[in-house]
Amino acid sequence: MRSGILEHGNILPGERDLSQLTGVSRITVRKAMQALEEEGVVTRARGYGTQINNIFEYSLKEARGFSQQVVLRGKKPDTLWVNKRVVSCPDEVAQHLAIPAGSDVFLLKRIRYVDEDAVSIEESWVPAHLIHDVDAIGISLYDYFRRQHIYPQRTRSRVSARMPDDEFQSHIQMDGKVPVLVIKQVALDQQQRPIEYSISYCRSDLYVFVCEE
Repeated sequence: MRSGILEHGNILPGERDLSQLTGVSRITVRKAMQALEEEGVVTRARGYGTQINNIFEYSLKEARGFSQQVVLRGKKPDTLWVNKRVVSCPDEVAQHLAIPAGSDVFLLKRIRYVDEDAVSIEESWVPAHLIHDVDAIGISLYDYFRRQHIYPQRTRSRVSARMPDDEFQSHIQMDGKVPVLVIKQVALDQQQRPIEYSISYCRSDLYVFVCEE
């Protein structure tokens, strides 16, 4: 699955066939399928079979935006804008951006897609002077930054989990019993200045976060 030989949406062979193909017992195959289901890699349904989910690996160490990471993994990104407007910077956000509270910032809210599957809702706060034309951002804020000669170098990240609320489910349909991963990040430029504070609410059944030194 990780090599891409098996793709999103593929139906896996049954336990008996997998046992014969791999040379391991059906009990071992069954336990492996259970483990993959618990990790959200596959979905199993009686009478339908085992289907591979659209798992997306997102690196917390790479100073790349969502769209670039999706493309590098051979998938297709897309963005549906919910909001992009100037607001007064809240106190907590101001601390992360190292600017005075009440300063003008752009609030950017969008729904993220991977291969046409809605996978996350992202809110970003960016100092207003860093965005000259908000409509020129397109689907990638980091690509816009680079066109302005602003180069994200690293991020600071915190990961937590919670159950999806009504607002999340109004944008992204998913099982209400599946938790949402909450990713809070501060992006720094080449001079180590904060250029973006973001909160992403991600489907835990479709996201895998990777953090490697």
